[in-house]
Amino acid sequence: MPEQEPKDSLEAATQATRSLQGLSTELTARVPQLLEAMRSVGTGLELHSTLDRICETAADLAHSRYAAIGVVDEEGAGLSDFVTYGVSDEVAHKIGHRPDGLRGLLGALIHAPVPVKLADLTADPRFAGFPPGHPPMRSFLGVPIRVQGEIFGNLYLAEKCDGGEFNDYDLHMVRVLATEAGIAIGNARLYEAARQRERWIDGSVAVTTALLSGGDADDALSVVAEQARRLAASAAGIVLLPTEEGGLEIVAVSADNTAAQLGLIIGPESPVVAKLLRGEAVFVDDSADDPRMVSTLAHRFGPNMLLPLHSGGRVLGALATPRARGERPFTETERTLATQFASQAALALMMAEAQRDRERLAVYEDRDRIARDLHDLVIQRLFATGMMLESAQRRSVVPEVQTGVGRAVDELDVTIQEIRTAIFALQQEPAEAPSGLRTRVLREINMAAVPLGFKPSHRFLGPVDSLVGELTGKNLIAALREALSNAFRHAEASLIDVVVDATATLPDGRDAVRLSVADDGVGIPEGGRRSGLRNLASRAESLGGASWFGPGIGENGCGTTVVWEAPI
Repeated sequence: MPEQEPKDSLEAATQATRSLQGLSTELTARVPQLLEAMRSVGTGLELHSTLDRICETAADLAHSRYAAIGVVDEEGAGLSDFVTYGVSDEVAHKIGHRPDGLRGLLGALIHAPVPVKLADLTADPRFAGFPPGHPPMRSFLGVPIRVQGEIFGNLYLAEKCDGGEFNDYDLHMVRVLATEAGIAIGNARLYEAARQRERWIDGSVAVTTALLSGGDADDALSVVAEQARRLAASAAGIVLLPTEEGGLEIVAVSADNTAAQLGLIIGPESPVVAKLLRGEAVFVDDSADDPRMVSTLAHRFGPNMLLPLHSGGRVLGALATPRARGERPFTETERTLATQFASQAALALMMAEAQRDRERLAVYEDRDRIARDLHDLVIQRLFATGMMLESAQRRSVVPEVQTGVGRAVDELDVTIQEIRTAIFALQQEPAEAPSGLRTRVLREINMAAVPLGFKPSHRFLGPVDSLVGELTGKNLIAALREALSNAFRHAEASLIDVVVDATATLPDGRDAVRLSVADDGVGIPEGGRRSGLRNLASRAESLGGASWFGPGIGENGCGTTVVWEAPI
């Protein structure tokens, strides 16, 4: 009679093993379990879950209480990752730092990757002791895992469940499993590398799109910082731009706490700054201990990638992606992908800069045309109209008519003077104006008048130029530009009022300068994009101030009032 078809893969494996010759009874009985373990290991493509599955499968196969995989770092000197099975989160917390593989039995197996079977690992001369809180372990089995002929790490088993020792059958089974694990890990690494490259490419596309969308430059730099932080799995993404003194200033930050970072300047004496401005990348294993990291932020972070934003022979700035202290170092693949990302971001920055130059040139050309039209057409017509009215005034014999026409002529003269003032402002280049804060505020207001179609009103309270410091003034101008830009792009306002008050006081009593930009527009919609307002708040908080918004100056409080204040 024909043999019945087996019901499942495990039964098929059992029937297949009955025909094997030359194997011991115990080993033959365990082959189906091995085959099922190999099938389990080979499922799934995510690397870390694959490592977890290998540990669990190996422990079950060898009847072990504990299992672990130590992943050897790229230099082959220690462990870059340590995945465990059987150790609870509470016990892992008590142990603290995971083994680094630089000493002891685990370190010895890294330098001599051969199978090891010990009845009592504590009696081995290579044993260096357990850290506090570590569970007791005696029996031990270690097998190397190779991926495409290279050592990936070691599979460790400890504490046989029955209290005995691991035997030769356990060793054979685990060695076969380690071979299958190497194949599964290789596939998972290829899949992970492909996904990682895909993520970095998508991030580069997002950055390029943001930079070339014509939006605010600060928003675009924030996108660079956000994408770099997400892709590098770092604690922060930081964009730095060169200063006139030769240092680097933090201009965009993506992190949980940015108050103490935005606006910080790292001086030219820093060796890291010098290398970045030469277009060289700097990779740091521990920012807190590296003598090259002289900034006040270095003690907060561990591994760090500092990459120049370098394109076309120019260094436009730098990008930093620090991880928290104790986190794993960046791999060679991550360094390569991040460097490519920084180059793409730099190219996009250059293209955006060229695009803004073209737009600025178009604005200047339009301003010149408007100035010529005002001078050649409007003023001439007003002047001719005034002469006609003066002639009519002389011919009229009615006193009331003469008085009314005279007032109209005077109004025309005032209008002509105001138009000539506007023409002069339109013909002014931004660089021609003095550098006082009052003048810089007026320059921003005059430049905003062109896209707005009207000139915002303004007031100054107190001696603005003499009281407000350079750093605070620089950030106030950036805040004014942001607020006016938001009013133009989103508010649909017909009236804007700008107030710069150098006599303000912070809640803690410190002297401050307060900027208020109020409009009568549509206000801020619920759920709308508020990155501009976050930028304002970050700038103020970095100086020890604050920023908020409230009702506007339209009827019944319509519109928005943005307030920005910082210590003088």
